[in-house]
Amino acid sequence: MKGGGATALERIILGIDPGTIVMGYGVLSINGRKAALETMGVLKLDRYEDHYVRLRRIYERVISLIDQYHPDEMAIEAPFFGKNIQSMLKLGRAQGAAIAAALNRDVPIFEYAPLKIKMAITGNGQAAKEQVAGMLQHILRIPDECMLPQLDATDGLAAAYCHYLQTNRPMPEKAYTGWKDFIAKNPGKVRGK
Repeated sequence: MKGGGATALERIILGIDPGTIVMGYGVLSINGRKAALETMGVLKLDRYEDHYVRLRRIYERVISLIDQYHPDEMAIEAPFFGKNIQSMLKLGRAQGAAIAAALNRDVPIFEYAPLKIKMAITGNGQAAKEQVAGMLQHILRIPDECMLPQLDATDGLAAAYCHYLQTNRPMPEKAYTGWKDFIAKNPGKVRGK
C-alpha cells in the first residue's frame, strides 16, 4: 500500500461527502484494529456563483487532501435518488470531481450508499445526521472542541469509517462448503456415537 510502506493493517482512508454547497471530508488512520481521527473538515462553496468553479474547487481540495495525508483508499458517499433531478445532477458532478482527483493520484475509490453508511455507523439506515455524528464522536473518542457545527464533516468521516468496517472484518481461518467439508477438515472435533 501507499503511505511509506503501509501494511494491510496500517492504512489511511479519506472519506468524502460530496456537495456543491458544502463538501465534507474526514481522514482516518488505521493501525491494526484501531481507527483514529486524523482530521475532518468542510469545503464551503456557496461563495462561488459559477457551478464549474465549485467543481474545480472540489477537485483541488481533494487533491490537496490526498497530497497531505497520502490515503491508501477513498470512500465516497453515493448520490441518493431524490425528487429534484437538478440537485441530483449537481451532486453527481460534485462526486465526479472528487473521484477524478482520486483517480489522478491513483487512489482506489469505494462508493457507499447513504443508507449503508448510516447503518454501519448507527445500526439504523434512517438515522439523523446528528446521530451519526454523535456515534462517531463516541466511537473515535473525538473531543467536543474538535467537532464541527457542519455535519457534512462527520458525514465525510462516516464514509471513511464505513469503509474501515467493511474492509477490516476478520477473515475466517477456514472456509467450509458444508458439514461434510467441516468434518473432513476437522476430524479431531467430531465424536463417534
